[in-house]
Amino acid sequence: MADSPKKTKKDLEFERRLNEITSDLQRTRADFENYRKRVDSEKVAAREAGQANAILKLLPVIDNIERAIAYTPAELKDNSWVQSVAGLVKNLEKSLESLNLKRILATPGTVFDPSVHEAIQFDEDATGEQEVIAEELQAGYTLNGQPIRHAMVKVTRQ
Repeated sequence: MADSPKKTKKDLEFERRLNEITSDLQRTRADFENYRKRVDSEKVAAREAGQANAILKLLPVIDNIERAIAYTPAELKDNSWVQSVAGLVKNLEKSLESLNLKRILATPGTVFDPSVHEAIQFDEDATGEQEVIAEELQAGYTLNGQPIRHAMVKVTRQ
């Protein structure tokens, strides 16, 4: 059996350089993969921020239509025009729900949650152990499960 030839200084230098270049290439690939993932997540974040900004501009329109419906005189409640305006809000909310926008539950008796409700008024005279919503003053909404506008509420104790 013949012994394997001894590696020359030139061969050792070549192997060292090859390993160095291979390591550099692996690092570059890893850096590029991290960059690609970061850019993808930034694109998603930018898209969601743009969506949230557009929706936030529509919410006052919904608020105004709801206020107009709430203050409709009793003699006009059955008017077909008034009914069609009320239908606009429902259609708009359905469209926004398809974008993962959901109204925050803030009906009277709902437990107050500062992560989604903003207490604008508090009934100081109320007694009880639990803070609950007495009245919703302005609707709040979540987009993709994150609040984009807190529900403004009046809080009492129960």
